[in-house]
Amino acid sequence: MNESKPNTPRLQELTADWFLESVRVKYSYRFSWMGRPIIQYPQDIVAMQELIWQLQPDCIVECGIAHGGSLIFYASMLELLGGDRRVIGVDVDIRAHNREGILAHPMAKRITMFEGSSIDPATVARVSEAAGRFERVMVVLDSNHTHDHVLGELRAYSPLVKKGGYLVVFDTVVENMPDEFFQDRPWRRGNSPMSAVTAFLAENHRFEVDKAFDERLLITVAPHGFLRCKE
Repeated sequence: MNESKPNTPRLQELTADWFLESVRVKYSYRFSWMGRPIIQYPQDIVAMQELIWQLQPDCIVECGIAHGGSLIFYASMLELLGGDRRVIGVDVDIRAHNREGILAHPMAKRITMFEGSSIDPATVARVSEAAGRFERVMVVLDSNHTHDHVLGELRAYSPLVKKGGYLVVFDTVVENMPDEFFQDRPWRRGNSPMSAVTAFLAENHRFEVDKAFDERLLITVAPHGFLRCKE
């Protein structure tokens, strides 16, 4: 297979324009994984598949459940890896129809769900206890996208990730988008997952941005959001 060439300025420009237009039409809402809506861009799904296969984590903790497509996706990857692997999902409000759909899915056997704010000390304690028995833990943050909430999640769940592991922060792209896109949401530039990542990396030197993902993906909701634990 031929190696890909570096991105050109023209490609980057086209990608930025395309991405903004894709958000206007809610492009990420068009996809599902094994029957459950996943609300992710295909490029990010492929990237997470690569990362999970590379790391072979024993446990994946995801903050933010929505319809459960990502939980099912992660559980299906862990099913392929085999063993006693587990996905732990956290959401402040797991709606009844979503919970029912997730629990009825064949991959439910690998999923544990906790309802409550992901930064509430009681929830953090429950998740940490459930994930603490595993050697290799991967963390994915995709819930409330405000600076304070994401920074709280980073501080709470980063201790679960050991050297060589990853902590992935979705929707850091909010920082690169016009505020008009979020008129009905509290997050925006300066109050986003990316601003939280910047603050976190300034105080926690165990992690670094794996910029290779940005270069390869181009289309992603997580620029500078793939954090590698280096110590």
